[in-house]
Amino acid sequence: MAKHKTPLLDQLESGPWPSFVSDIKQECDSRAKNVNGIDYQVAADCPDDLLGVLELSYKDGETHWKHGGIVGVFGYGGGVIGRYCDQPEMFPSVAHFHTVRVNQPSGKYYSTEFLGSLCDLWELRGSGLTNMHGATGDIVFIGTTTPQLEEIFYELTHNLETDLGGSGSNLRTPATCLGMSRCEYACYDTQGLCHDMTNEYQDELHRPAFPYKFKFKFDGCPNGCVASIARSDFSVMGTWRDSLRIDQKAVAAYVAGEIAPNAGAHSGRDWGKFDIQAEVIDLCPSQCLSYEGGKLLIDAKECVRCMHCINTMPQACRIGEDTGAMIFCGAKSPILDGAQMGSLLMPFVVVDEGNEYREIKDVVEGIWDFWMEEGKNRERLGETMKRMGFQAIIKAAGVPFDVRQVQEPRTNPYIFWKAEDVTGGWDNDIADYRKRHKL
Repeated sequence: MAKHKTPLLDQLESGPWPSFVSDIKQECDSRAKNVNGIDYQVAADCPDDLLGVLELSYKDGETHWKHGGIVGVFGYGGGVIGRYCDQPEMFPSVAHFHTVRVNQPSGKYYSTEFLGSLCDLWELRGSGLTNMHGATGDIVFIGTTTPQLEEIFYELTHNLETDLGGSGSNLRTPATCLGMSRCEYACYDTQGLCHDMTNEYQDELHRPAFPYKFKFKFDGCPNGCVASIARSDFSVMGTWRDSLRIDQKAVAAYVAGEIAPNAGAHSGRDWGKFDIQAEVIDLCPSQCLSYEGGKLLIDAKECVRCMHCINTMPQACRIGEDTGAMIFCGAKSPILDGAQMGSLLMPFVVVDEGNEYREIKDVVEGIWDFWMEEGKNRERLGETMKRMGFQAIIKAAGVPFDVRQVQEPRTNPYIFWKAEDVTGGWDNDIADYRKRHKL
């Protein structure tokens, strides 16, 4: 039973949705029952004091978690987020309440044995409260004390063979969709690339050296199941450069009502008789589709890979066969400047595992060199791009200029070009790039 009275928090349990308050109370009850059976290394009433300090924060209208105090494990600059309560006498069990980020498996695939081991570790050496998963993608262990950090780290690395995630001004834990392991739309092996990039850049993940945080996210197709284009400084999103494939027999079956649209999913709406004109053709953002003579036709050069026709008629429309990825950079969502989507840096890149993804890594490292030189303290890549211009990022990444990188036509006529930009420098780069990619 919780010892703190929490009338304000109790209101959060009254709605129709699951409540984190109920979860914390459940952990309170569990630890109270098992206090004699488990040799807790963190106070058994730690979750109960967490409820108490949160109730006080609601009552006072201000936080009771104080700033200051750097804490971590030996040799690492990231992965542990220090938390200290400013009312330690009132809530002694959360005087220290550090958060530990743990690197999630690629695609978030777990065995029950691994999950059980994580829970046992945190029940013993932490509050027992977890977040599966944090916004960045990590497994998040919520609440432990300073003396437990090295013990937790040893257990994770030596017995569970996993590592801490990223925090601070460094590379944050890379995250990916399920990719080819379960999705028919995946245009490249997202899990393979995510795993390789995580291992390649371990130093950048654990030893902060950047102006601010930097996030990789990998989407297998433009459906964007990890929202990479909106939530990462470097987004790799699957695409294809040939034409959408269309099965005309399946198209006819959708029109005739023999196949349910939207893969038969119950989306809370009654489709009624399927109207291909209203549901597919008219909703195509680039108007590249038409329906004539009982056939679905496409003007492939106008297709923007929005996935709408594929999602609506998955048996009739398929991704192309010449697959690869687009690279976007600069997405962020700061409080003052507002959200910014990623900007298209490379319209197409071959995701080449045989070459250890060298072309993608060269782009990353070129951007990092530029950003670490030019970026201001606590300035995300997207803010540096906005301040210095996208042209600077293109040159730093070492990729050729492309009309698809232009967000909107320029209206200022007072633009002065360097001679080499006009007389062959970039022309040679473009020719070489097209030759390498058989464009």
